[in-house]
Amino acid sequence: MLISSISFAFVNLLVKVLTNSSRVFEFIQDYPPYEIVFFRSVISLVICFYIIKQKGIPFFGNNKKWLLIRGVFGATALTLFFYTIKNLPIAVATTVQYLSPIFTVLFAIYLLNQKVKPIQWLFFIISLIGVGVIGFGKSSSVTAEINPLWVMMGVISAVFSGVAYNAIMKCKTTDDPITVVMYFPLVATPVMIVIMILKGAVMPVGVEWLILLVIGIFTQIAQIFMTKSFHEEEASKITPFKYLGAIYAVCIGVFIFDENLSLIVYAGISLILTGVLLNTFLKQIIQKIKRN
Repeated sequence: MLISSISFAFVNLLVKVLTNSSRVFEFIQDYPPYEIVFFRSVISLVICFYIIKQKGIPFFGNNKKWLLIRGVFGATALTLFFYTIKNLPIAVATTVQYLSPIFTVLFAIYLLNQKVKPIQWLFFIISLIGVGVIGFGKSSSVTAEINPLWVMMGVISAVFSGVAYNAIMKCKTTDDPITVVMYFPLVATPVMIVIMILKGAVMPVGVEWLILLVIGIFTQIAQIFMTKSFHEEEASKITPFKYLGAIYAVCIGVFIFDENLSLIVYAGISLILTGVLLNTFLKQIIQKIKRN
């Protein structure tokens, strides 16, 4: 999980470089987020296609309804997330995205018949208050302005991620994990091609090809190690390590992009992480009680 979180942080750093290159790397062109999603999807699709062919499993899977839902909502969530990375301090964009486990639980109440303890609602409210605090907070740097509209886009991205995660759980017993992963690029690639035709695209040159390739490869590495960690250990024990990504994001924002945030914004980030972590620890306690 540590390798996964570091890999995701590195990917987010490179996305920030490609969408806001003028801040630090003036020799790199600015890319629209949907084009980065396209290149990421193409690389992932090639890798998934190779693995599926080697395994000899059905390419389009079995539970096509939920696989398609996973692809649509996952692709939308990632595109919105990349837009928030472009338009918000990277620490804020990353932390708001961590609301996705909360929305995963909320949707699971109706889709998977999961039960929620009354105190979990308090934890959810704490995290949402953190979003409000960030939305009204201000940075102390002109390079790190916080627009409440983009904060809300980050919340919507987390909502869509919540639906995508529930779709993944719906396919847990019907399809191979690589098929579930593959439906994201399978949906995203043609959609992003249409958007690029309509809105235009930037032709990569030089080192930009390498950056786009690294984004795709490290995303795949992050997903593989995250999946492996969940297979080897209980989710409640390893999930907290995932949120170290918020610390990485703060460091990246401060030391690379000169994003100096106010104490109010840091307080909002802390509230979001507090609510999410308390919910995670509560689930760990509940699981121990059930085992005993």
